[in-house]
Amino acid sequence: MNASVDPRVERIASHPAYQRLRQSRNRLGWILTVLMLLAYYGYIGLIAFDKAFLATPVSEGGITTIGIPIALGLMVFTILITGFYVRRANKEFDQLTQQIVEDAQ
Repeated sequence: MNASVDPRVERIASHPAYQRLRQSRNRLGWILTVLMLLAYYGYIGLIAFDKAFLATPVSEGGITTIGIPIALGLMVFTILITGFYVRRANKEFDQLTQQIVEDAQ
């Protein structure tokens, strides 16, 4: 069976909720991708161009440098935006998908 001829595929593709789902999911994906790239490449840029800043101790006489909390912050940021996407996908995107599938039956 050719999927492009299947009437259910055509009904789903033309469904307004499917168009809304695609647009919303794509927009969110691009926004989160740009945020992650800015954060990651910003950190890599600091490593490349301002090693002295990253080597600055956090406290007087301490051995932990400012680069460590920034790197940990980058990891936490990654986990947070992943969690944000999963939560939004589970709530909004899954509901829209279910509505579209029910309407296409």
